[in-house]
Amino acid sequence: MNWVTTTTPSDFGFLRSRWSCVLLALLLREREGVRVSRETVRRWLHRGHLVYRRPRPTLKPDEDERQVKLAELRKLLEELPEDETAVWQDEVEVHTNPKIGRMWMFKGRQAKVETPGTNKKRHISGSIHWRTGQVFVTEAAPKQGRDGALFIKHLDDLRRRLRRYRKIHVICDNAGSHTSLEVIQYLWKHEGRIEVHLLPAYSPDLNPIERVWWHLHENITRNHRCKDLEELLDRVFTWLGQANPFQIEGSAYPKARAA
Repeated sequence: MNWVTTTTPSDFGFLRSRWSCVLLALLLREREGVRVSRETVRRWLHRGHLVYRRPRPTLKPDEDERQVKLAELRKLLEELPEDETAVWQDEVEVHTNPKIGRMWMFKGRQAKVETPGTNKKRHISGSIHWRTGQVFVTEAAPKQGRDGALFIKHLDDLRRRLRRYRKIHVICDNAGSHTSLEVIQYLWKHEGRIEVHLLPAYSPDLNPIERVWWHLHENITRNHRCKDLEELLDRVFTWLGQANPFQIEGSAYPKARAA
């Protein structure tokens, strides 16, 4: 039923913010002349692969700002000289308490995933190369958060790993760790070698490295049974090494020319 997924009750004059089976049954009777019970409506919704769950709250981006910045980034990539390159950057957290995801189990017997109890985590800063899909990662120090120091350490790694390019354009979100005073001072020092470009606010879909982190969680961290952080990190870095290079998913940006 398109009503459930594309409209709200208020579109039909009801003083309600969300649909119920009773309200849908009432609307079917008034609009279509179809008399059914709320349980019949519920069965129809289930047959249409609809479930009644909590939605995920999101912040709506400024669409005008989003389109302007996206156009600037596309223009940057389309006109990028051969001796310059671009990467998309972001951080990811790896936890000893596993992310819980679906898995096969016997009906009526819920499977268990043991957790170490006291959670330990490590931040990783990573970038995916626009021309090749190669992912470069920098591990944070123990107990180091997502801060400017980690971002600067990663920028240093990029400068070393991408020496063949005269200039590196780093595309990332506008987190405080990417715009702090220490980062600004670092960029002044390396002006002409590193340039940071900020994505539109609340637009993780425009950052291809996010898809790499999604695959990382799906393959390694979700429901993991590692005994400690060292074992988990070893698996993380092994998987990243074996999977490299990655495909840049999505069509928001132009395809890169040959590396």
